[in-house]
Amino acid sequence: MTILELREKRNTAWNAAKTFLDSHRTEKGTLTAEDDATYSRMEQEIADLGKEITRLERQEALEAELNKPVNKPLTSKPVTAAEKPAKTGRASDAYKDAMLSAMRSNFRNVSNVLQEGVDTDGGYLVPEEYDRRLIDVLDGENIMRSLATKITTAGQHKINIAATKPAAAWIEEGGQLSFGDATFDQILLDSHKLHVAIRVTEELLYDNAFGLENYIITQFGKALANAEEDAFLNGDGVGKPLGLFAASGGGQIAETLTAAIKADDIINLVYALKRPYRKNASFIMNDKNIAVIRKLKDNNGAYIWQPSAQAGEPDRLFGYPVHTSAYAPENAIAFGDYKYYNIGDRGTRSFKQLTELFAGNGMIGYVAKERVDGKLILPEAVQILKLKAE
Repeated sequence: MTILELREKRNTAWNAAKTFLDSHRTEKGTLTAEDDATYSRMEQEIADLGKEITRLERQEALEAELNKPVNKPLTSKPVTAAEKPAKTGRASDAYKDAMLSAMRSNFRNVSNVLQEGVDTDGGYLVPEEYDRRLIDVLDGENIMRSLATKITTAGQHKINIAATKPAAAWIEEGGQLSFGDATFDQILLDSHKLHVAIRVTEELLYDNAFGLENYIITQFGKALANAEEDAFLNGDGVGKPLGLFAASGGGQIAETLTAAIKADDIINLVYALKRPYRKNASFIMNDKNIAVIRKLKDNNGAYIWQPSAQAGEPDRLFGYPVHTSAYAPENAIAFGDYKYYNIGDRGTRSFKQLTELFAGNGMIGYVAKERVDGKLILPEAVQILKLKAE
């Protein structure tokens, strides 16, 4: 018997069971013992038919699976290294070529491909390949981008911080419970506009042998990275990010020295930082302080500075990495876990042409813009040692 025949038989049995039930109810709406036994047999028959239908369906599915060929024939052309899947949007080669063509032609030759990246202020979004390479430059040049937490936001970003923590208390048997209020603070990552502008001659743009895109991206990236690092370390939060060394909103002041720095002062700075933060902590200091720190010795006359044993790795001080920056203040040293410094990138970086501004000089101007903010969300995660003023 086929599955279809079994389904029809089950449907007929179900209709017969409903008719029997409706016609054999007593005045009280129940069945007699004999009718109840008959209806139960009808229900059992319907259930048995359902099990048989399910069994045959599984059998058909298994048979169909076993009848499939072991190897499928190739129905499409394999993708080789030279024939990678085509990229779309700002990642496409067409968008990249159109951007370079527009730049070299003083934006007189603007392709329809660029319509996808029309900026609200008249610029054009950087092609995706360019944007990633610009990020690489920023990460490589800016020590804070490699140490901090980076967040990409579409609008104002709110970070909740626990202002109070619950505390346990001993109570007597049957004593009254004491309750505390849980409160939270909010830190807002806004956006501050940062830009860099350069001028290049028309001859340079028209020289196809010159690596135009590499030159522009590298120069823009370095300039943006330098300005960012300065703000992430020293910014006052007015029109720019709030820096680690800011007097208000930066790291906590562990100690202010009145004499020349000693090895003991570095030890005090390390242990001024709470133990959970010390697991990922490192130093940030100005290059000029390195010469002073490297001459410090412990009580056994051994230098406390530990040069890196591997190229590319930072030197260490008491086992903790040391990062140097030309923008770190000369009168302070930071020690902490900089993952608690949050960098908020708003949107995508963009190029813009300065139309006709330098036309009389035979030059073209270009501007790269970004919107970014940065704040230390937990001041206790970074301790600052203030050095004696010279």
